Amino acid sequence: MHVPDGFINAPVSAAAGALAAGAIAVCLRGARREQAALSPAGAVADGGERTAPLAGLVAAFIFAVQMLNFPVAAGTSGHLLGGALAAILVGPCTGVLCVAVVLLMQGLLFADGGLTALGVNVLVMAVVTTVVGYAVFRGLVKVLPRGRRSVTAAAFTAALVSVPAAAAAFTLVYAVGGTTDVPLGKVATAMIGVHVLIGVGEAAITALTVGAVIAVRPDLVYGARGLTVPLKLRVGGELVDAPAAPATRAAPAASASPARSHRTLWAAGLLASLVLAGFVSFYASTDPDGLEKVAADKGFDKGEKEHAAADSPLADYGVGDIADTRLSGGLAGVIGVGVTVVAGSAVFWAVRRRRTGGDDGPASTAVEGTPTPRAVGAEPAPRAEPAPRAEPAPRTQPAEDA
Repeated sequence: MHVPDGFINAPVSAAAGALAAGAIAVCLRGARREQAALSPAGAVADGGERTAPLAGLVAAFIFAVQMLNFPVAAGTSGHLLGGALAAILVGPCTGVLCVAVVLLMQGLLFADGGLTALGVNVLVMAVVTTVVGYAVFRGLVKVLPRGRRSVTAAAFTAALVSVPAAAAAFTLVYAVGGTTDVPLGKVATAMIGVHVLIGVGEAAITALTVGAVIAVRPDLVYGARGLTVPLKLRVGGELVDAPAAPATRAAPAASASPARSHRTLWAAGLLASLVLAGFVSFYASTDPDGLEKVAADKGFDKGEKEHAAADSPLADYGVGDIADTRLSGGLAGVIGVGVTVVAGSAVFWAVRRRRTGGDDGPASTAVEGTPTPRAVGAEPAPRAEPAPRAEPAPRTQPAEDA
């Protein structure tokens, strides 16, 4: 659903760019809280050291899967939008940033989605899909039985709804700033109809991905927070909450295993993204996607303009100097995954540093119930007061003189 240059007029494109920039600014602040929520309880020092790379990985994974167009109807294909998936995995604000990074990389390097239409694409594909998808997801999680299957089912439904919602959002933008005189009712019917079918594919990909991550590390899924239930013990025929295990000096050593586990998950996710973009993408459908097909059928593709980055060496997801189609597309996909994971991780590392550095007081206590680093450093001073312990010395001195 990448909107090219020329579909939307300049004033509306500029207004959409301003709204998209405002949404990004809001999400940068919200992403700090979401990174704190995914940090392990009591580990303020984590400060996003695992959540920033994971958010970057989510962006790279979305980039890779968006290369895998799947057929949905005769002569029409669809691909993942990724807003609902990103929101469930890393939070809605972080999810908006993930998809926005993907759209920026696609527009600048691969000539996919117009540069003047970047604001429209961010609003439609990042903001709308993420907000709508996460709202549906949270509503379902609250009413469904608590468990992993419920989270997966809610993810499926949220993704399914988010895609036609994005199609409706594009139709609304086109109604205000479309450059071609086409009956709005026909555009809306065609756009929403085909994107309902695309939504089914999006829902399947989202549910499978969320279910796979929950099965391995549910603590790394933002939408699955609170999924675990307290351990129960049967005492006198009744179930009671098990007492919390006391903290021991071996706790830091025990935390090393989850750290290794999330690094393993990151490496596996990156490898999967590289395989999908570098190899599986060769077998993707070559049919036009939903927006391209509807635009051609209804005639509003006549206003499309040539992309400003059409001469990019990676335009159309191929390396220009390589004649072999399979190698060219695969190498372009690998480059895209690498650039996206680096760019995405850099954005979220910047968010982490902003949250943990300087005099940003409230951010340093982002993990609820955990003392701030300053408080931890200040406590030993009153406990180590030497004055009371030094009093016995003068008391023993007279006895030695006697």
